[in-house]
Amino acid sequence: MTLAVKQLLKSFEALSDAERRSATSELLRRTLQEVPKDLSEDALIAAAEDLFLELDAREAEDGKT
Repeated sequence: MTLAVKQLLKSFEALSDAERRSATSELLRRTLQEVPKDLSEDALIAAAEDLFLELDAREAEDGKT
């Protein structure tokens, strides 16, 4: 992981829950604009689910559930 990504994640973790949800939605929106058309909807849903589960796990570890 690059330093830039680590800094981005550190900043992301400092956000409020509402700000994190907003940032996540925007990142997904921007990412989906660049997704190849042959990527299935199921694959996109699975990727989004994995992302949200990871975020939930991090929040649980931080005691912010």
